[in-house]
Amino acid sequence: MTATAKMIMTTPAVSVTERQTIKDVIELLAKNNFSGVPVVDDNNIVVGILSNTDIIRYSQQVSVIPLTDLSGWISPYTDVTDLAALRQGIDLITRTTAAEIMTRKVYTATEDTPVTELARLMSRRRINRVPIVDAAGKLIGIVTRADLVKSMAGE
Repeated sequence: MTATAKMIMTTPAVSVTERQTIKDVIELLAKNNFSGVPVVDDNNIVVGILSNTDIIRYSQQVSVIPLTDLSGWISPYTDVTDLAALRQGIDLITRTTAAEIMTRKVYTATEDTPVTELARLMSRRRINRVPIVDAAGKLIGIVTRADLVKSMAGE
C-alpha cells in the first residue's frame, strides 16, 4: 500500500488569515516552534504561505531586527537614530498584514497524494511544507519535512 498525505499529515493545520498582523504571526510561530504557516481567506481557502524567511526578509527591508518577541533589551551604546528606525520598523510590523508579505505561489496537494510525490515536490521546489487541501481548495491538513522524516522512521 502506497503511503499518502492523509496518513502523515498534521490535522488540523494551524493557519493565519490574510488580515492578521506580522506581529501576530511571529508570536504564533514562536509559540508553536513553527517555521511557517499557510495563509487562508475567510472561506479557509489557501491563498499563501508565510514563513520565517518571508518575515526576516521583510524585517530587513524595514530596519527591524528579527526578534522572537518584540520586547528585547537594547544596548545603551546603540545609536539613537538606529533606535528611531527600529521603533518605526516595529510599529510597521504591528500594522503590516500577512497578505502584504506572504508568498502567493503555493504548492498544495490532496490527501491522496503519495508521500513520494510530496517529497519530490518539496525537494524540487525547495519548500518545507505542503498544505493539504480538499477539492474546493480548503485547508484540511499540512505535511512538513518533519512529517516526511517521521514517516521514513516508521512513526
